[in-house]
Amino acid sequence: METTRRPNIVVSGASKGIGRAIVKRFYEEGFDVAFCARDNKVLNQFKNELESLRDDQKVLAISCDMSDKEAVEWFAEQVAFEFESIDVLVNNAGIFLPGQITNEEEGVFEKVMHTNLFSAYYLTRSLLPYMHAQEHAHIFNMCSTASIMAYSNGGSYCISKYALLGMNNVLREELKDENIAVTAILPGATYTDSWKASELPEERFMDAGQVAEAVWMAYRMSPRSVMEEILIRPMKGDIK
Repeated sequence: METTRRPNIVVSGASKGIGRAIVKRFYEEGFDVAFCARDNKVLNQFKNELESLRDDQKVLAISCDMSDKEAVEWFAEQVAFEFESIDVLVNNAGIFLPGQITNEEEGVFEKVMHTNLFSAYYLTRSLLPYMHAQEHAHIFNMCSTASIMAYSNGGSYCISKYALLGMNNVLREELKDENIAVTAILPGATYTDSWKASELPEERFMDAGQVAEAVWMAYRMSPRSVMEEILIRPMKGDIK
């Protein structure tokens, strides 16, 4: 007897923060999930946590350095082998290294650009052939308020996020006749590990679960429409 194919989602950089929240939100809705991060121990803990909730859904957790092109393409190969077709792709992998163009250490620009921009480009190119077969597929690119507003200590990070928003808009134009929706997510300060050392109160930040909820709502829209951008800020405004 033929079984109904379960929808799936692929998320890069998903061991914690927004990526983790997105994986969990879609898993709770019955999706098979594939995700990656560099820390294999944290990945396996998250995988075990998900599988303890349900045992009938696929959970593919792969250790991967998204700043490495060959590693990104290898991750895509593993995902394609497991799923055969892809419903949702979330380019979430990212790194923030504070500094300014005039004083950043040598190599920061390359590291940030490879992680925040190149990884999304390579992963999208690798998985797109597996999304064309779907009646309604969706690509989300995790941009930032830094994609539309420069910060004095943002340096290469701001450059990478401006560029990622540009890539998102190019993809949207290229794929609008292919039944593949493309959405840019532009979250402000979200309470993740990178902000915990700031000593600011948690309530000053957004919750990662709310960003994941926005992604889920955008995905659930009719295939006849697309939410092109989702801009979310803390209620009291940006943290600079």
